[in-house]
Amino acid sequence: MSRFSAFLVYRWKLIVNVVTIAALFILIVVSRAQLAQTFDNLFKVHAWALLLIIPVEYLNYDAQARLYQKLFALTGNQLGYWRLFKASLELNFVNNVFPSGGVTGISYFGVRMRGENITGAKATLVHLMKLVMLFLSFEALIVVGMFFLAVEGHMSSIILLVAGSLTTLLVVGTAAFAFIIGSEKRIASFFTWGTVQLNKIIRIVRPEYGETINIARARMMFEDLHANYMLVRKDWRQLRQPFWQAFLANLWEVMAVYVVYIAFGHFVNFGAVILAYAVANFAGLVSILPGGIGIYEGLMTLVLAAAGVPSALSLPVTVMYRILNMVVQLPPGYYLYHKALHGSKAS
Repeated sequence: MSRFSAFLVYRWKLIVNVVTIAALFILIVVSRAQLAQTFDNLFKVHAWALLLIIPVEYLNYDAQARLYQKLFALTGNQLGYWRLFKASLELNFVNNVFPSGGVTGISYFGVRMRGENITGAKATLVHLMKLVMLFLSFEALIVVGMFFLAVEGHMSSIILLVAGSLTTLLVVGTAAFAFIIGSEKRIASFFTWGTVQLNKIIRIVRPEYGETINIARARMMFEDLHANYMLVRKDWRQLRQPFWQAFLANLWEVMAVYVVYIAFGHFVNFGAVILAYAVANFAGLVSILPGGIGIYEGLMTLVLAAAGVPSALSLPVTVMYRILNMVVQLPPGYYLYHKALHGSKAS
């Protein structure tokens, strides 16, 4: 990849961020009167309802830890629940602080699992399988959301387009992943090409370095990744429990958003919250800012407005949810992350 190509990729992400933030700004200007009234009532929210976000987020991480447990068990490793619970918190911190579309989290998880005598390839496979389970289970959650929207008559062409696009993206992405990783030749060719391109990008930033990522070593890891995948693929029925845990993880995270609506004294359409959450999280993958700040809030507010939830309500709720979510999750994630780093250095 040339320096010009790398610039184009960055420029595309920048354009997406600027357009979304501009749309949010326009929405704020148009709704400024209603927003002023809403923020005046910000301190009248039900504090007891806001506290519900703590047990809801605990249940989310509980589902994530059990999902990891099930997937590692399929590859022949039995890992402790609390170790995986803590690793999930660390991953959330890494993915929020280092905006890389989840790539940094995958790399960190591979390093983190070395202390559990897990190879980097196996840890990468388990993490990728977790993402696949989360994506697939979200398709089921989107169907539930569409049902809720249809019941209350909030279905529109825009909502159908958004839901259809998300579902198509999830299906195509999952099929592409299975196609590439299902063949030793394809996975070696694809990821070796990806490693070469990544080395070129790194060389642009650090020209004094040659081959930052060793191609031969990377190819060995890809072969190990394929072997572990074939072990899991022997019996797809074993994935029913991981799929259920992934569904619960998604459900509890959406419920964390809904808890804030309850705190504001509003029981909005649950389907609208599901769809807005999905769009915001997918768009956050291309954000150049930590945690998708700006992109996340803007798109969630826009989608909710399209689904019939007033922007004067959805914007402060979304901002409140984001703040609470970070306050609840990032400090323990930061503590565990640094503890793990110091532990690995000491060993």
